Order: sequence, then C-alpha cells, then structure tokens
Amino acid sequence: MTTMSLPLIGFTALPHVGGILGGLIRRKEVYTWYASLKKPSWCPPNAAFPVVWTSLYTGMGYGSYLIWKELGGFTEDAVVPMGLYGLQLALNWASVPLFFGAHSQKWGLIEIVLLDGAIGATMLSWYPINRTASLLLAPYLAWMCYTTAIRYCIWRDNPDEKKE
Repeated sequence: MTTMSLPLIGFTALPHVGGILGGLIRRKEVYTWYASLKKPSWCPPNAAFPVVWTSLYTGMGYGSYLIWKELGGFTEDAVVPMGLYGLQLALNWASVPLFFGAHSQKWGLIEIVLLDGAIGATMLSWYPINRTASLLLAPYLAWMCYTTAIRYCIWRDNPDEKKE
C-alpha cells in the first residue's frame, strides 16, 4: 500500500461512517414508525437504500479525495470546496437522526432542503477544480431531490404527532 493510498481509502470511507451509524437508527424505525407513515406509491422499497447509499457515499468520498488531491491537501484554496463538502456531509449525517430518530417530518423536510442546497453549492465549487469530482455528486443530488419529494409527501400526508 502506497502513502497516497491511505488518503484515498480514508476520504472514500469517511462518508460511510455516518451512513453506518444512521443505518443503526433507521433499522429500528423502518419496520415500525416509518412503516406506519403514508408514503407516495413511488417510494422505493426498503431493500434499495443500502445499495443506493453505498454507491452514493463511495462516489462522494472519492470525489472529495480528488478535490483534496487537486488542491494539494488542506490548503487555503481548499477551505471553501472542502468546507462545503463538510457542511453537506454533516447535514447528510443529521438527516436520519432528525427524521427517523426524532420522528419529525417538518424538521426532516427543512433539513433535507438545506442539504440539497449544500450539495448543489459543493458541486458548483468543485466543478472548476475537477469536473469528475463534481459530476460524481450528480447522482447524489438527484437521489436527494427524489428523497426531498418523498419527504414533502410524508410531511403533507402525516402531521407530526407533537406540536413543534
């Protein structure tokens, strides 16, 4: 294993950390609380989520490695593109605990809209640096827009149990 392999592996693996932790929360709720919600007919089956998220996390992680490498590490030039990446990753990791853990359709919807914007901003900041890295986020943004539409329908059709 070369010295350059470690950053590649680390950056590619990092998004999966939050995904695994979120999966532990989601797993508890998917057959109970989430199953009781009214969802649109075009909502994907539960079995699709691990496959989709493995692909999306790997793509975003590898894209972040490409940006880091292109900018020579955590340099002054990397502050905005890597900062936006960190923001969207934090919002991504917060999504499952907020929606599945706290059972909050309203805050889950607000948070996912912010996440969509952060992904778009990350893509825009990455594009002039490395087009491939930016385009690796395109499936992720598409999936999140789809998920946002699902969350909107869930919010609309399932009022939160408690006043917020």
